[in-house]
Amino acid sequence: MFKGSNVALITPFKDDKLDTENYIKLINFHIENGTNGLVPAGTTGESPTLSHDEHQKVIELCIKEAKGKIPVIAGTGSNSTAEAVELTKHAEKAGADGALVVTPYYNKPTQEGLYQHYKAINDNTSLPIIIYNIPSRCVIDMTVDTMARLFELKNISGVKDATGDLKRLDQTIEKLGHEFIQLTGEDGLAFEFNKRGGVGIISVTANIAPKLCSDMQRCSKSKFDNEIKEAERIDQLLQPLHKSLFLESNPAPVKYAAKLLGLCDDSIRLPLVKINKETQEEVTKALRAAKLLS
Repeated sequence: MFKGSNVALITPFKDDKLDTENYIKLINFHIENGTNGLVPAGTTGESPTLSHDEHQKVIELCIKEAKGKIPVIAGTGSNSTAEAVELTKHAEKAGADGALVVTPYYNKPTQEGLYQHYKAINDNTSLPIIIYNIPSRCVIDMTVDTMARLFELKNISGVKDATGDLKRLDQTIEKLGHEFIQLTGEDGLAFEFNKRGGVGIISVTANIAPKLCSDMQRCSKSKFDNEIKEAERIDQLLQPLHKSLFLESNPAPVKYAAKLLGLCDDSIRLPLVKINKETQEEVTKALRAAKLLS
């Protein structure tokens, strides 16, 4: 159901308010450039600093503008189970195709706590749920065994794996099989992840290089050698860009890149701040290397 290049959408701001005009333009930019899915209100969309009204609005706008042309996987995670349930219910009512639910941060639940958190969300929706496992931000790491338990529930469909550990992909395939959707959250590992059995990505880089990212994803799963080689070529072309976009906390660098490409302003909400001059130079250099900026 969910595969290929899914973009972790940035949320553009103007005067510290949601920039609706550029947000809608961004969505159409992705549809026109082959992006396979839209993921609003995730970490890259600055969900921690969106108000509840803004959170719901960016999801509603994304669904309305996508018009069913490509799937919308709404970010509905929270470290409060009750809040995650309500956000997921709202996304379903708004017409989302799936929900991306991050592991609860700060609380540090046990594996049983993780299971019960996702079970509660599962029991209150009919949306397919993608687990977002990102130990670097959430401290906790969901085990393959816990995922296997969750996969027995009716709506748990897959994982956005941001562990950075390709062995985890192998272990998950071995335990859960290929029906369990595996999307990477690591742009730099996207090509290798697909080679080893993954089916796609939820990408930061796709915000500013949607066609290159979608072409790489498509070619990486091809049966033809020439297309596999093309996927590898694109992957190598994008590696400096992937690296530059994480020199400072995401999404500050990708918002600066979006500004250089005329997509939106690089305004970002505290406690994050705009990137420093050295990072700006690296992002600019990487955009030029990828032939996205003259």
